[in-house]
Amino acid sequence: MHMSTKTDFVSATELAAQIRHGDLSPVDAVEECLERLKERNDRTNAFVTTLESEARERAKQAEKELHSGEPIGPLHGVPIAIKDLFDFKAGVPNTMGSKPFADFVPDFNATYVERLEEAGAIIVGKTNTPEMGHKGVTDNQLFGPTSTPFDLDRNAGGSSGGSAAAVADGIVPIAQGSDGGGSVRIPASFCHTVGFKASYGRVAQAIRPDAFGSHTPYIHAGPITRTVDDAALMLDVMCGPHPRDPMSTPDDDPEFQEAVTQGVDGLRIAYSPDLDCFAIDERVQSVARDAVYDFEEAGATVDEIEIGWGVTQEELAQLWLREIAVLNHSSAMGFAEMGIDILEDHREELSPEYRELLENTIDMSMRDHKRDEHRRAEIFDAVQDVFVEYDLLVTPTLSVPPVPNDNNDGGETLGPATVNGTEVERTIGWCLTHPINFTGHPAASVPGGLTDGGLPVGLQLIGDRYNDETVFAAAGALERIRPWHDSYPLQD
Repeated sequence: MHMSTKTDFVSATELAAQIRHGDLSPVDAVEECLERLKERNDRTNAFVTTLESEARERAKQAEKELHSGEPIGPLHGVPIAIKDLFDFKAGVPNTMGSKPFADFVPDFNATYVERLEEAGAIIVGKTNTPEMGHKGVTDNQLFGPTSTPFDLDRNAGGSSGGSAAAVADGIVPIAQGSDGGGSVRIPASFCHTVGFKASYGRVAQAIRPDAFGSHTPYIHAGPITRTVDDAALMLDVMCGPHPRDPMSTPDDDPEFQEAVTQGVDGLRIAYSPDLDCFAIDERVQSVARDAVYDFEEAGATVDEIEIGWGVTQEELAQLWLREIAVLNHSSAMGFAEMGIDILEDHREELSPEYRELLENTIDMSMRDHKRDEHRRAEIFDAVQDVFVEYDLLVTPTLSVPPVPNDNNDGGETLGPATVNGTEVERTIGWCLTHPINFTGHPAASVPGGLTDGGLPVGLQLIGDRYNDETVFAAAGALERIRPWHDSYPLQD
């Protein structure tokens, strides 16, 4: 029997409204959240750090601000979770799922974490991630695997798996994730939540020492929520340029929340069932096909297309592995300057697959890297060409439903070795998400439906560059056509 509270599975949008109107105290909202965290976290292993005393203090302050008549932010008093990767909160332990960082405590905030707190959100804890976010499942040597609430023997996906599990299990209404190859969208698919990756540059990241480090591949921070409205609200807060982020885009006053209700009447949708080259589990294909053709009920037209990019699933995966290695080498250099040299002093503490990722690319030449960037440009062109004729590109988010956890305490959970008899690269090769990190287009994973066995299947919605509103419009339409809010395992 699980504990039910009056804020159980209530959306962040509704919680914020109740708090603003005096129908709910921030203290009660946070207290109930902390009780759920204590009761439920053993189920999924979503949280690795709980900020109990700080959250309570912040809730009391939020209560005072309400009564003082001061202006309050759009997330005032709403409890949220933050990922334990590069999503720093000053003074809070941040392990990045990696043994060398078991005692690391940053002294500064990530840009978007600061914005969430400035909007009134109250951080109750940090959520589990694979070591340095390097794979599409959540498991590490420090904390072990995180499970999807839909089957506790199966993984929540990664690398924002803890955030997605916390939302799907009703502990928090919304959580922050980051996405360098699908790390918001993959766990959204495995946990039946909404995961939104905005157009590259919309969510500023003032990172150092490499201010340009978020472009190889494109790294995004974004919301993981149970409702499309909540994703729009949270992204609204996180978006906007920053003077210290040379890659952030100007503020064009996007209308995310308004877009959710716009509908898709007249929208031209391109459906790629496999991005030309991915092996897709039949259970996934069946659910995804039903979901995408439901858009026609809402007035859209759906055409099945081929991307025409002439790459194999293996080539895409290996390109991403090399690009993410470039990013990780850059991060390793930065941490070495701070006194944590993972390759020189902590090599044996790294998980074998993460160590291999770094070692395989340590001698990569500039010519090799530039050759990869040329291939990446071809992929960008192929995706962009879809939007000459269509408003939206839709695919399954992943090749498979949630994969089993490896419970050997070594952080060794991986994706499938084969899909429909086809060998796949186990880190990311089963994820139709990572090619869109080569291109920077806006993309979301929304719940498409459940398999006959009750496992979640996500639908990936990809929009034209800087046309995030169309992605929100389609996500909102699907939510109305195929509502999923009563499907969570602990939902009353």
